Formats: sequence, structure tokens, C-alpha cells
Amino acid sequence: MIGMLVWSPRRAGLTLGITQAIAYAASSYLPAILAKRMATEMGVTPAFVFGAFSAALLLVALLGRPLGRYVDRVGGRGLLITSSLIFTAGLVALALCQNALQLCVAWMVMGLGMALGLYDIAFAALVNWFGAEAKRSITGVTLIAGFASTIGWPLTTWMAEQHGWRGACLFWAAAHLLITLPLHLSLSPAGSGHRTVNAPQAASGPNGEARIMALLAVAFAAMAALSSAVSAHLPPLLAAIGVKPAMVLVAAALVGPAQVAARLGEFAILRRIHPLNSARLAVALFPIGAALLLIGGAPFAIVFAVLYGCGNGLFTISRGSVPLALFGAGSYGARLGSISIPGRIAQAGAPFVFALLMQASPALAVSVFAGLCIVGLGCLAAIRR
Repeated sequence: MIGMLVWSPRRAGLTLGITQAIAYAASSYLPAILAKRMATEMGVTPAFVFGAFSAALLLVALLGRPLGRYVDRVGGRGLLITSSLIFTAGLVALALCQNALQLCVAWMVMGLGMALGLYDIAFAALVNWFGAEAKRSITGVTLIAGFASTIGWPLTTWMAEQHGWRGACLFWAAAHLLITLPLHLSLSPAGSGHRTVNAPQAASGPNGEARIMALLAVAFAAMAALSSAVSAHLPPLLAAIGVKPAMVLVAAALVGPAQVAARLGEFAILRRIHPLNSARLAVALFPIGAALLLIGGAPFAIVFAVLYGCGNGLFTISRGSVPLALFGAGSYGARLGSISIPGRIAQAGAPFVFALLMQASPALAVSVFAGLCIVGLGCLAAIRR
């Protein structure tokens, strides 16, 4: 049967890695390239477009916990299939919109697609299939999906230059319809006789668990805000710092390989240490890169982009692996959904806030988000295994 083709953890990770790369390239990484073009044609400001994008991310936050509980009970295959269709519809709607209201509606459709089809649902689906054995599959997904920016930004830029921003949206709609939908259809249904539920390793009792979940929620919110803001603004941020256009593209293109390199390092080396320590390292890398960029300026653009990419790459794994290691596979989707709510809200507002800070000073924007990471690092340091 076709579903059995991807039943092994390795094949499930490969399949979801490909679909996640396309999903992120066609959603989170679109505004950085298309927001200004959309704003010009619609007669609004780029901040308005980022505001519509932020509203879409807020919808993702609101749906996180109920969708996670659904995956715990039923599995993620149906949601992932539906996400391919909704992404297709949303991208077509973006391509056809003629005014600001239609643009906002189209982004809300995209928000529904993101709620149904991005990392949290993919991770919960893997845990639903493979239980405590899902960590390696989660790492595999993030290894492949780490190329989303490397593929997405250049492809979107080229399509927008050749066929306009509407053509770029239609290109990604076709990618969802012709690539991600068949791959999601090939996934196996939920339910596996070999699933195991590992016992929680974190502090037991409602107070201990609630405290740890709160600390994780704050730390993950800081990194989610950073990832959302930088993925939406990295090219214009580097340009505002004074980096030459050619070097901006080089630095932005290195984010994806840096994410993958960090994930390979985690797979080969850091997997021998607790995921909590990987998360701490992930959160610490951006403040280091930010300090180098603010002190050294444009010559440190590539170092900044690489450190951001490494940190974001490790963080993506940590989002899925830390709750699994601390609490076990039972109710994983619901728990991950709860922990992610503040992060999704922060993620929703971050591109808009970063845009406002950029108008005041690029250095201020970088400094504020580096400060958020330091707060997140403090939260992770307060958690004991």
C-alpha cells in the first residue's frame, strides 16, 4: 500500500522534510521578498503587509493546542493533506487579490495553512507514529527543511523578477499542489503497534511540570520571535546596515546551510548530550552574532547570518525534542501546542515590531531581539533535568 512506503522513521522524516521545506519557503519566507512589491501595488505600506502576515501567525497561535490534541488522538496525516490544499488556495488568493482587504483575507487563509502544516503538526505526527523514537525523525525533517530559506529566497526573487510577485505566488501554489499534496497522501495513517511512551524525566507533579512548561514557553517565545522577525527581514536588515547587495544575497543564502550544518552537528555530536543543553546553545548564538555585527558592522554580516542560522537550526530541533525528553510522548501534541502559544503570539507580532524598530534604527532592532534571547537563555538555565 502507498501509505506503507513512508512508514519507517527515515522515510517519514524524508517525506516531511521535503514538504516542510516547501511550506516554509512558500509562507514564512515570502514577506521578506514580496512585501514591498505587494505594498506598492496595493497602495499600502510594507508594514501593513507585515501586519497582515502577523495576523496570520496569530491564527496559528490560537489553533496550536486544539490541533495538537487532535493529532494526539487521530494522527497528523489528514491535517497535513488539508494544509497542502489550503496553502494552494491561499497562494492563489494572494496572486489574485486586488486591494488591501483581499490581501488580508488571503493571508488569513495562509495562516490556516500554516497552522495545519508547519513544524508543530509534523513533529506531533512523528511522535504519534513513532513515540519516543521520533527524535531522529524530527532531526531528519529539520535537516532537509533547513534549506527552505536557501531555496525559497532565491527562487521567490527570481520568479518575482521574471513574472512579478503574483507569478511567484502561483509558482509556490503549484509546488504545493504537485509536490507536497502527493507526498502527504503517501503518509501512513495514525496508529502503530510499536509506538512507545517514555516516562517523563522532568520534575513530577503539576507544580513542577507547570513551572518547566512556563520557562520553556518564555524561552521558545523569544526564539520564535527572533526567527519570525529575521526570516522576514534579513535581506533588508543587512542592506540597512550597509552591506552591499551582492553580499546581502550571499549572507542570506548561507542561513540555510548554517541551519543544516548545526543540525548535522547536533545529530553527530550534540545528540550525546541532553536536548536542553542544545537549546541553551541555540539561544546563545544570536546575541553573539548581534554583538559582532553591531561592533564590526558590514564585514561581519556573513558571520552574523551564519550564527543566526546555526542557532535557528538547533532551536528548531529543540522545539520538538526538549518537550519529548522532559515529559515523554504521552499527550505530546497538546503539550507542545500549549508551550508554543506564547511563541506563536510573539511570532505573530515580531515581523511588525521589527519593521517599526527598523524604521527607528537597524541597530536598535538587532539589540532588542538579542536582549530577548538573553532572557530566554536565563529561562533555560533555570530548568534542571
